Amino acid sequence: MGRKLLLDKAHIEGIRYYDTYRSNGGYAAAEKALKNLGPDGVLDEVKKSGLRGRGGAGFPTGMKWSFIAKPEGVPRYLVCNADESEPGTFKDRYLMEFIPHLLIEGLLISSFALGANSCYIYIRGEYAWIPEILEQAIAEAKNKGWLGKNILGTGFDLEIYVQRGAGAYICGEETALIESLEGKRGNPRIKPPFPAVKGLYQCPTVVNNVETLAAVVPIINIGGDEYIKFGTGKSTGTKLISACGNINKPGVYEIEMNISVEEFIYSDEYCGGIKNNKRLKACIPGGSSVPVLPANLLLKTAKGETRMMTYESLADGGFATGSMLGSGGFIVMDEDQCIVRNTLTFARFYHHESCGQCSPCREGTGWMKKVLQNIEYGKGKMSDIDLLWDIQRKIEGNTICPLGDAAAWPVAAAIRHFRDEFEWHVLNPEESQKRNFGLAHYADPIPAPAAV
Repeated sequence: MGRKLLLDKAHIEGIRYYDTYRSNGGYAAAEKALKNLGPDGVLDEVKKSGLRGRGGAGFPTGMKWSFIAKPEGVPRYLVCNADESEPGTFKDRYLMEFIPHLLIEGLLISSFALGANSCYIYIRGEYAWIPEILEQAIAEAKNKGWLGKNILGTGFDLEIYVQRGAGAYICGEETALIESLEGKRGNPRIKPPFPAVKGLYQCPTVVNNVETLAAVVPIINIGGDEYIKFGTGKSTGTKLISACGNINKPGVYEIEMNISVEEFIYSDEYCGGIKNNKRLKACIPGGSSVPVLPANLLLKTAKGETRMMTYESLADGGFATGSMLGSGGFIVMDEDQCIVRNTLTFARFYHHESCGQCSPCREGTGWMKKVLQNIEYGKGKMSDIDLLWDIQRKIEGNTICPLGDAAAWPVAAAIRHFRDEFEWHVLNPEESQKRNFGLAHYADPIPAPAAV
């Protein structure tokens, strides 16, 4: 049984509310931070912990915090990115809905370390019921003296505000989020300057996601040196994984980053194996924007080593034979799944969610969607496969924000690993049309490569 740091008390009845959270050790880390460690001490512990951003990029959190500018007389801000819009990802929702005070405590400690007196939680519009939960938790914390003026007599002031988004995936990008928070259209900014220098209201700002900020609490409780004993290498601590797709036990799991992908998929403690005893075909390990991996490369690296649930192992070999841990949206596909259809679904999403600011993304995502539609619905040509490859190559790296890359990578990986499926659609147009219009069902039209 893996050790837990974030969900260790999730099973306790009433943990959503202050009294229960407090009676089970809640706000002890905040008290330790404010009374004993001080801002520099908190930053040192976070640096020692090796905590990496849990939103997708995996950038070292302590390093990110250390970049914040500190001009005299200029306010600093902490922004919590709760715009969890990556398809296949729902672990931040779990934390906010069931253990909101863990996030509030993490925000308090982090704001103290950064010298920020105002903190904003920017939450995706589709999470319509969660802002009330967060606002109740904030009110409880303020009523008990953990927010407001002169917290614990230390002279530190903090207010936390909840801001609802309008349902735009692009606002998960930190500068687009800041633009939206300021009441403007959520278009990403050109960087530099980075938010740490000029962020919210052109003031120094740090943006971290929900899981990252919640992880600060156990780090302060047990210390950075103890935290690195969880996980392995540069993948320290624990990670929340949103597991879904063709598995027996979909849900949110907290793992130590020292287990194998195979154990995570097939262990009864986690996903419980492939549903209906089907064969594993492929998996997207870090949310829809990361490259898909076929079964043979999912369980073993190209070097024949066991693939682990770590940042390093999942990225081993680059995108030619690897992927990314990303946001932890773990989407499992069985032998019956059509890679072309799944890729089309993602392409539609990214085309719809593009802000349209950059022409490669604005035009390229729509073009990829149309070409994929033609292939999936039996109207494609062999040259379309190479055309798709060319389009994604010209999108990647040529946009202001990473949404262009997020749209290009799934297409590139699908063609790289499953080109035979694209060719099958082109060579069998009538069969493809029948399958898509429900006139016939083909359980496994293309053999899954190296299925287990």
